[in-house]
Order: sequence, then C-alpha cells, then structure tokens
Amino acid sequence: MANPLYDTLFGRRAGQDSAFLISPEGAVLTHAQFVRMAARFAHALRAAGLGVGDRLAVQLEKSPHMLAIYAACTQSGVIFLPLNTAYTGAEVAYFVENSGAKLFLCDRAREAELTPALAHTGARIETLDGAGKGRFADMAAGQPETFDTVDRAPDDLAAFLYTSGTTGRSKGAMMTHENLLSNAQTLVSEWRFSDKDVLLHALPIFHTHGLFVASNVMLLAGGAMLFLPKFDLEQVLRLLPQATTMMGVPTFYTRLLEDARFDRDLTAHMRLFISGSAPLLAETHKQFEARTGLRILERYGMTETNMITTNPYDGERRAGTVGPVLRGVELKITDPETGAQLPDGEIGSIEVRGPNVFKGYWKMPEKTAEELREDGFFITGDLGVRAADGYVTLVGRGKDLIITGGFNVYPKEVESVLDDQAGVLESAVIGVPHPDFGEGVVAILVPEDGIELDSNTIGAAAAKVLAKFKQPKAYVVMKALPRNAMGKVQKNLLRQDFADMFTAT
Repeated sequence: MANPLYDTLFGRRAGQDSAFLISPEGAVLTHAQFVRMAARFAHALRAAGLGVGDRLAVQLEKSPHMLAIYAACTQSGVIFLPLNTAYTGAEVAYFVENSGAKLFLCDRAREAELTPALAHTGARIETLDGAGKGRFADMAAGQPETFDTVDRAPDDLAAFLYTSGTTGRSKGAMMTHENLLSNAQTLVSEWRFSDKDVLLHALPIFHTHGLFVASNVMLLAGGAMLFLPKFDLEQVLRLLPQATTMMGVPTFYTRLLEDARFDRDLTAHMRLFISGSAPLLAETHKQFEARTGLRILERYGMTETNMITTNPYDGERRAGTVGPVLRGVELKITDPETGAQLPDGEIGSIEVRGPNVFKGYWKMPEKTAEELREDGFFITGDLGVRAADGYVTLVGRGKDLIITGGFNVYPKEVESVLDDQAGVLESAVIGVPHPDFGEGVVAILVPEDGIELDSNTIGAAAAKVLAKFKQPKAYVVMKALPRNAMGKVQKNLLRQDFADMFTAT
C-alpha cells in the first residue's frame, strides 16, 4: 500500500531544487527544502504522541511552516484540522473538543488567551508563529529530514474542515485522500496548470480555497507560489508581473479595479484569473474585461465537496454562471421537498456525487444522513438552475429562500435587478418576519462612492420588471455588507439585524 495524497503531492518533490514558495521579499523555499521541513514536523508530531488517525488542530498565521504542517500530517497519518485565525477562544475550544484533537498549535501571541479556554479539552498546546519560531519549531529542530511515510488508503481521512455554522453548531466535514487528490487532478487538467506556472497566492490556508484548491493544485503541477500572508494591494500590484495565474475572491478583484495601476500592461503576461468562494457581480466581470482584456474564470465549490463546476478554460466564461460540472462529478437539480430530479431550466436544490464528495460529518451521523443520500448524492443546500447547454447558475442558499404570502422569492433574481440600477454597487435581499405575509422582502443596498441612493426611484424601477410579491417592501442603505473571511455576504447577520423591521410595535 502507499499514501495517495502524500506520494502524489509531496513525496515526488523530494530532491527537486525548483522554487516552490516565494515570499513577498523574494526569499525562496524549494520543493526539496519544503519536503525536508515537513519530515521534521512529522517527527515532532510523533514525539508529541500523535499517531495514525489522531487529530491536530492548528490556528496559525499563514506561512510556509503552516503548509508544511499539513504535509507532515499527510505523511504521518494524522488528520489535519486548520482553524480560522479570527475564531475566539470559545469557538476554538468547541472545535478542539468536538474533534478530539490531542494537540493544538497556535501563534505565541495568542497562547495566554487560548490556554484557559482550552483547559477543559485536555489538548496539549504548543506554539508556532509565522516566522517559524515557537516550542513546536524547537521540537522539530534537529529531527531527521526524512520520515517513513505511513501507508494510507484512498478512503482514509486526511483532514477535517468545519463549516461556517450559520444555522447552528459548526459541522466537521471529513475529507479523504481521494476527495482531495481527485479534485486537484481534475483542476490541474481543467485549468491547464503546469510546472511553468507561478500562482499569486494571497488567500488564507485555513479554508478549502487557499489550501485544497490553490496549494494542492500547485503542488500537483510542480509550479511555484508567490506566498503572501494576506491580500495586500501594494504587494499584489508589485508582484503580479512575476506571476502567471491568480486565484482570489471577488473582493480581491474589486479592490484591484479601484486602482488605476491595474491595467492591461500590468496583466499582459497573465494567462488566468480565477474567482470563487462568493458570487462575482456581472459588473465586476465587465469592468475587469474592459480594463485588462481578460475574462475572469468563475467556479463553484464548497467545504464538503471542494470544486463542483467551473467555467471553461477554452470556451465561453459566462458572467453570472459558475459553468458546467467538472469531469467525473455528477450534478442534478431536484425538488427540495420530494428530491425528484427536475428538468433543465427549473430552479431547485443542487445535489452532487463524485470522488470529491466528503465522507460525512464527524460525530454527527444524523446530520450526515440528512444531507448525504444513500446513493452518494450530497444535498448542497444551494439553489440553482442548469441551462440546456450545462451552465449552472446559483440562485442562493436554500435557507435564504423567501416565502412571502405563499410565494417563493429567490433573492438572486431580485438582487440582479437592483444591482443593475444606477448608483447601486451591490445589494443583498433577505426575508424577515412579517405579520401579514409571513416574510417580507427587504433589500439592503450599498451605493457607489459619492452616490446618494433614492429608494423610491429604485423601487419604481424594480416594479417594472418584478412581480408585486417579489418587490422589496423596505429598502435599507448601508456602507458595506457584512462578509466572512472568504467574502461571502453573511445574510444570517442581516436577518438578525432587521428581524423586527415589520413586527416592532
């Protein structure tokens, strides 16, 4: 037996002196150096008492060392659990306790805060900061630079990723070697990555986008990454000439477009810009193409599945859609109530099946049974529609569906109309309790810079194209929409904030 994920992504790079990670300052870590660092960390994990199947939770700043911890876990058979750096002590304690992690790694600056929060979990706490300093680094120092790779089967667990938990406690999605490797192999082929590519990587690596999409793809392709701690506009503009590709969230691209230096000359050598984790506005697509002559490639995925669909590398990159389903993945649109498959052109629940689909939720068999059908199809919770030519358009999350007066309102349809109005930068449409209609449609508008929006004018324009029941019953203007770390609008927070709009006395 072998170790599918380690052998394919990491082990084959041992001895290769090609550049792998390049810091903003220009320091280069080669593939071979990275593999040796990972081996020392694997020995440190063993020294800390972690064996095959044990969980390691990490809340670390993005660095080559954190990425090497992921490689070390893969090589040693330890399950890797990365946590958002914004999580509080109470939130971290839940993840550590729920996962049963034996070891928790954090930045030295947060140890004093997190130690009492985790005291009841029984997890050992060690430190590792972005510069590679800390007690865990000391444990790895002087360890051998090779490690006997542990045999793993394709169906063995490699990582846990906890979902955002907007409807209750976060769920630990269990990802196998096959889940992660099959998706990386498909994406390298679909997006034409090779060892000649240099990816500008400004995403966090506690999330599937930056870790299992961007990093796995580049490890498999054998290329290099300009490894930025976070998105910094000045660094991105300075380093872009060294890159061939970039993956980002919509806010990366809107911020670039706000700077006049981001133009056709600066991007002339780039072959691909990819966007995901949140919907990209059609207006951003238009502005980007007008400015650079290039079209952003938008794709769709989620924690439990990695990538599901993508606009084509060769072919039409259709704004407002996430493209056709990936090779080897099945997608169907179903009736949310009955589960019956719907024909193309009808809105319904998106379900997917394939080697990319996770194994289930950790210690939540009932929740797993609710969302993962016996035939292997995963109920994503997203609403969408598939065109006759296979292009998928996302309509929204199932929980975002508004039922007003007995009629279904899909927020995306209303948002598309509002986003087209003069002076509107973007919008978010939610349903909140209403004494007469059950739910009332509320539109939150963000104006373009220097614009004062007139909700009466916008409402009149919307009334020309939307049925009465779809029209917002109230408009709110905000400077910005609340978003999570990956740029997704947090509609659950908006629903909380405006829950009493129609019912307050």
